[in-house]
Amino acid sequence: MQGRQGAGGAVLHRTVVLVGMMGSGKSAIGRNLAARLGVPFLDSDAEIEAAANASIAEIFARDGEAFFRDREAEVIARLLKGAPCILSTGGGAFLAERNRRAIAEHGVALWLDAELHLLWERVRHKDTRPLLRTPDPRATLERIFEDRAPIYAEAGLRAKAEPGFSIDDMTDRVIATLAARPDILELADDS
Repeated sequence: MQGRQGAGGAVLHRTVVLVGMMGSGKSAIGRNLAARLGVPFLDSDAEIEAAANASIAEIFARDGEAFFRDREAEVIARLLKGAPCILSTGGGAFLAERNRRAIAEHGVALWLDAELHLLWERVRHKDTRPLLRTPDPRATLERIFEDRAPIYAEAGLRAKAEPGFSIDDMTDRVIATLAARPDILELADDS
């Protein structure tokens, strides 16, 4: 597979699929990472919303989660077939075996691993999370976290978030994680 040369001579050989909980930074880190590497940033949720001309919350309410998950799998499979890029996925995408298989075959999954308290601080004031529209959203987030963390741990790579990290700090950690695998990311020599 031909790699994609980006900014500063970095070569991305495989699509990096960011996985993790809502609030882990998949979109923010993904955009920053793509800009720093000079490669495209794609968001599977945004692609689904554009195709359906509806928000994720509206799709869930109108068509149900099973319908949404089928569209999500189709979009992820299509995006993985393109040139290497940074792909942000919805929090539930990696739970599906078919998505994990497609990601392993055509890219690499990187888990943005954030602790529950950090996730709660990031999502508690947002009303765009359909899964948290419950009487006790904190308990719901905790249950989702406990259910999903063992599956996220199956990702090929992991970058641990720290509460004091800025987006740039976390992006630095992700780049270092990727660069440890030259089959995924080659950084240009500074010499």
